[in-house]
Amino acid sequence: MRSYAAAVSPHDRYAGDVLSAGWNAPRKPVSAPQTLERGLVVEEPTSGFVGAVLRWENGLVVLEDRRGKIRSFPLGPGFLVEGRPVTLQAPVRAPAQAARRTASGSVTTPGGDKAKVALPSRIYVEGRHDAELVERIWGDDLRHVGVVVEYLGGIDDLAGVVEEFAPGPGRRLGVLADHLVPGSKETRIAQSVERGRYGAYVRVLGHPYVDVWQAVKPERVGLKRWPDVPRDVEWKHGICEVLRLPHADQADIARAWQAILGRVRSWNDLERPLLTCVEELIDFVTADHVQTDT
Repeated sequence: MRSYAAAVSPHDRYAGDVLSAGWNAPRKPVSAPQTLERGLVVEEPTSGFVGAVLRWENGLVVLEDRRGKIRSFPLGPGFLVEGRPVTLQAPVRAPAQAARRTASGSVTTPGGDKAKVALPSRIYVEGRHDAELVERIWGDDLRHVGVVVEYLGGIDDLAGVVEEFAPGPGRRLGVLADHLVPGSKETRIAQSVERGRYGAYVRVLGHPYVDVWQAVKPERVGLKRWPDVPRDVEWKHGICEVLRLPHADQADIARAWQAILGRVRSWNDLERPLLTCVEELIDFVTADHVQTDT
C-alpha cells in the first residue's frame, strides 16, 4: 500500500505539532528602537496615557497630554508610536569637544579659533622667512585676537614706516627685527624710533641671531649646533653646504628654508629668545583692546 506525504500549506494554522507547548499562544510583536525627540507623541498602553514628549532625564521620559497633564515613565520597551510597539531610548550625546592647543602652546576652546575682525594695531616682521615662521607658530593666535602681520622688507625703512602708520592709542605697532644686538645698526634704528614722537605706541624687539633660521633648534635639522660661517661666505649658503642642500640661486635658498620650516611643528621647536619676542609683541599690540574688553 502506497503512502503519500501530505502537502503542507504555508497558511495552514494547524500545520506542525499542535500538541507542542505554546502552539496557540499569540505572537508578541517585536518592539523597534525609537530615539526620543521633543514633540513625539507616545502612548503608554498599560495606563492608556497618550502625550507628547516634553523632555527626558535620569532614565525617565516626561509626557504631556492634550489637557496639559504631565506624567513620567521609565525609558525602555512597552510604548506605542502610531500604533507600533517601540522601545524608547534617549539620544546619544555627541562627545564633548576637547580644548586643543595651537602651535604656540595656547589653549583654544571649541569655536574659539574663529578669526576676529582685524584690529587697527599691527605687527611688522622683518624678513619673509621670519614672517612665514611667525605664521606657522602664531598664526592661529593672531587670527584669534585680530592682529594682522605685515612683511617689512628691511629695518632701514622703519622710521618711514612708523611715520606713515602713525601709531596712537588703540593703534599700536610692534616690530620684529633680525639681529637686534647691542651696538648693531638695527639696534640704533630701533632706539631712534622708540625715542620719537610715536615711541609710546611702538615696540621694536628682535632676536639675537644672524638669521631667523638659527631660531629653529639645530636638533630639528640634524645638527648639534648651528655652525659658524666664515665672514666671506654668505651665511645661508654656508648653512646649505653643511646641510648638503643646493644653494646655487635664490630658488634653491627658498627650497632650503622650506625644508627647515617643514621640521617646525610647534613652539617647542624654536629657541626661547624668538618665542619671548613674539609673545611680548602680541601682548603689546593688544594691550589697549584687552583693557577695553574687560
